[in-house]
Amino acid sequence: MARIIMGIESSCDETGVGLVRLHDDGTVELLADEVASSVEQHARFGGVVPEVASRAHLEAMVPTVERAFATAGLSLSDVDAIAVTAGPGLAGALLVGVSAAKAYATALDVPLYGVNHLAGHIAVDTLQHGPLPVPCLALLVSGGHTQLLRVDDIASSITELGSTVDDAAGEAYDKVARVLGLPYPGGPPIDKAAKNGDPTAIAFPRGMTGPRDAKFDFSFSGLKTAVARWVEGTARRGGEIPVDDVAASFQEAVADVLTAKAIRAAKEQGIGTIVISGGVAANSRLKELAAERCAAAGIELRVPRPRLCTDNGAMIAALGAHVVAAKRPTAPLEFSANPALSVEVVSL
Repeated sequence: MARIIMGIESSCDETGVGLVRLHDDGTVELLADEVASSVEQHARFGGVVPEVASRAHLEAMVPTVERAFATAGLSLSDVDAIAVTAGPGLAGALLVGVSAAKAYATALDVPLYGVNHLAGHIAVDTLQHGPLPVPCLALLVSGGHTQLLRVDDIASSITELGSTVDDAAGEAYDKVARVLGLPYPGGPPIDKAAKNGDPTAIAFPRGMTGPRDAKFDFSFSGLKTAVARWVEGTARRGGEIPVDDVAASFQEAVADVLTAKAIRAAKEQGIGTIVISGGVAANSRLKELAAERCAAAGIELRVPRPRLCTDNGAMIAALGAHVVAAKRPTAPLEFSANPALSVEVVSL
């Protein structure tokens, strides 16, 4: 019999509640995906303030749950299991979601699963494109994470091949946007400005691409600094900052490194499918260049629609459904959030 899984996400500045239906054949159907974002409260600080995010989750949790059930046309009594982000993320923000999930699970007397936020970003692709090929390669690119992951089983087996050694790609976007006087978060405004710029105008560095560098790891701190120094130097000489060209050149450097390393990893691992997920996966140039390079290499590319790329409850519900289908153990009620949860721990 089909089961209804509720997912709760609160790892950063989005309060997400998703509802999915797990069918007997293992497919997962999205029923509702409601998000309350506190990004506007953080914009004036140029980044997420943990205390502000936690308070916003407290205020938004119940209304977001109510909207999700109204959208799906369901009631709380229809829920068969609950999944919640246990980590990684901001400690206070995670605890709000975990506490809410425990309360709902106890009140409804249904199984509770503490799941990995990063694995959720991969699992959400199944809501749009169906079951994941096994194995597949995930390029996870978000504000706090840039990783290459081998996925042998979305419910139990994810292996990290490479990660960022400093700034994640999303962090670099935010910092470069600040240098250019663009709003926070930096991804969308840089992407928009880059459409009118020349990606070859400025030769910004490609970090961690030397022969002695770790072949699957990433570094964007040097690129961010190079952009800042270029802008400062131009301003010091009295020149006008070509914002569109800087944005396009910076974005090209990021997309070049991300896609090149993903293709290399897929080839060396003998994997025929790449899934790009996380907030930066919505970037137009990243998707365009990935499509070109995957086509040339004979690799299938899967990218969820933008709404599913950013943090949301649907991705946690989707991962929860796969964990339920795999008959993984439920989480003990006394479990706590883990801000540093490894991506290789799919569920607690």
